Amino acid sequence: KRRQLGRRHPLLHFPLQTTSTMKTACLIASSLIASASAFAPAPVAKSTTALSADFSGEIGAANAELGCWDPLNFCTDQASFDKMRYAELKHGRVAQLAAWGYATTWSGARFPGCEDFPAGHEAVLKIGTENLIPVLVVAGALETLWKQKEGSFPGDFSATSFPVGFGPFAKTEADMIDLRTKELNNGRAAMMGILGMIVHEQIDGKPFIFFDKFEIYAPFGN
Repeated sequence: KRRQLGRRHPLLHFPLQTTSTMKTACLIASSLIASASAFAPAPVAKSTTALSADFSGEIGAANAELGCWDPLNFCTDQASFDKMRYAELKHGRVAQLAAWGYATTWSGARFPGCEDFPAGHEAVLKIGTENLIPVLVVAGALETLWKQKEGSFPGDFSATSFPVGFGPFAKTEADMIDLRTKELNNGRAAMMGILGMIVHEQIDGKPFIFFDKFEIYAPFGN
């Protein structure tokens, strides 16, 4: 019986040489891992585009897929956001007038005395000083007379005596948000639209791609 207790079961018997070999292999593997980790790139801190202010509630600033998409971090606070939104609205408003004027003059409509004035991009090259001065005067007057309303959203010029704004169409806060959203979206579309018309005019002389002109945009007649 003592012999039976002293006997080693073949499945539980691990020779000393095998155990030593396993320990050596583990030490070698650990050394290799440590050496490899020394040449591995250092973990880079995850960059974040989180803004110091929350713009998720701003009109046209966020969506479910991208959130507030600002990869270059132009908008770091509310003041910088308002500045960018103000510039976007101004460019959008000018682009809407430019797209409308482009289509109107391309269809043949002219102010009295400007019947021989070219349409499209050529008008920029041949505007002349006598026609450029009135444009600059009007633009300067608008920049001087229209004032931003303090404490209101960017682009609200209702603080001036000249009647601007949405007028009777914005009866409620919901109406105001709806109209502001439409203006912003139409301005964005107009910026792309006027650029596309100029480019396609230079490519093949057809700024509207599928149409030669828009009769509906000729309020002064041909």
